Amino acid sequence: MARVVVSLKIFPADIDVNLDTLKEKIKASLPSYAAIYSFEEEPIAFGLTVLIAHIILPEDRAGGLDEIERSILSVGDVSDIQTIMVRRA
Repeated sequence: MARVVVSLKIFPADIDVNLDTLKEKIKASLPSYAAIYSFEEEPIAFGLTVLIAHIILPEDRAGGLDEIERSILSVGDVSDIQTIMVRRA
């Protein structure tokens, strides 16, 4: 089964959000078929740092990306998500 890597830019709700805690909440919120490959932190402006999450999921999972975005947005400390890239692993 082929897999894809999805890179998402995840914006915290506030500059005071603990990013390590947010990473753990995001990991816990993902569906069972998805897994975190890695996280990166990217400073934006005025003290705001966004997370870049690289997530692996099966290529044949219809609607998988939408479900992942909904599950991450359900985490209380996330204000927005942008899909940066989707490619085969």
